[in-house]
Amino acid sequence: MSELKVNGKITKILEAESGTSKAGKAWIKQNFVIDTGASYNPEICFEVFGKEKCDNLQKYNKVGQDVEVSFNISSREYNGKYFHNLAAWKIWAGGKKEEPKAQVEEVEDDLPF
Repeated sequence: MSELKVNGKITKILEAESGTSKAGKAWIKQNFVIDTGASYNPEICFEVFGKEKCDNLQKYNKVGQDVEVSFNISSREYNGKYFHNLAAWKIWAGGKKEEPKAQVEEVEDDLPF
């Protein structure tokens, strides 16, 4: 699968969730929402998993900050229903902004055709 990226503004950073796995290891995860500005379904909720990624998310704790997010999609089945997860693995401040397109000057020709 090709690399998936999306640009948007952070609208929410939800509370971190933590616990202990069956193996006795501590875990932490945190969700955040960005608004892509799209006409339909503009908000996307991502999850970061692990202390390092949760700490990295704290750098972007300003609502309204522009970011670019690289992520993976995964699905799992439970009782005949499928659940999806968007796991963010890299977040950049600012994101990529489209550069304004250069205006082309129209030149009037004296050609008859």
